[in-house]
Amino acid sequence: MSNSSSKQKLNVTIYGQHYSITGDESTEHIRRVASIVDEKMKEINHKNPFLDTNKLAVLTAINIVSDYLKLQERAELLEKLLLEKETKSEKNNDD
Repeated sequence: MSNSSSKQKLNVTIYGQHYSITGDESTEHIRRVASIVDEKMKEINHKNPFLDTNKLAVLTAINIVSDYLKLQERAELLEKLLLEKETKSEKNNDD
């Protein structure tokens, strides 16, 4: 994130509710985040139409954090594989 002098304020709609979001990221980034949350809430609601909004919001958060953790684990694995490859390459160059 950048410094606090570049805070962005944006009004977004998520699942029919209006929110005023303030953040350090660009307005495009904030809109994209809001859009993803909105889409995920609609997706979960489609599968579970009888959930109240609070439960829907919690399930949406759980799903998004799960996706995030999977991507984080994949990034860590790829970094490890890259480091192993670089280490092997350095060993071969030393021989």
